[in-house]
Amino acid sequence: MKKVKKSEEQWRAELSAEQFRVCRLAGTERPFTGEYQLPQFKGVFNCVCCGQPLFDARHQFDAGCGWPSYWQPITLDAVIEYPDNSLGMQRIEVVCSRCDSHLGHVFPDGPEPTGLRYCINSVALQLDPES
Repeated sequence: MKKVKKSEEQWRAELSAEQFRVCRLAGTERPFTGEYQLPQFKGVFNCVCCGQPLFDARHQFDAGCGWPSYWQPITLDAVIEYPDNSLGMQRIEVVCSRCDSHLGHVFPDGPEPTGLRYCINSVALQLDPES
């Protein structure tokens, strides 16, 4: 896989202000405001920055947390996980493996079969209903 590398100026020109804040500056959208927060879609959720497939809608569930939640990524190599000790918390950050876009965090309180909850910002995703 070829990594997508762009300058800050290129990302700013291609993304909305909110997409840039969340995806490139590791921000978070407000809970219960995202377009994809509830599991009512069919298809594949792609990275809004580079188009890489990230999550299958069949793996989404309503965690009640206010963000789209998935129990697994579409493939094991679609995302990269990093320790995140910011804001006085210990979490695991989830980024797109192709463009390093910040997506959200993963927590060990999800449903079976994985027990994981990938808590992802809607603004970091773009639904492809045809996939």
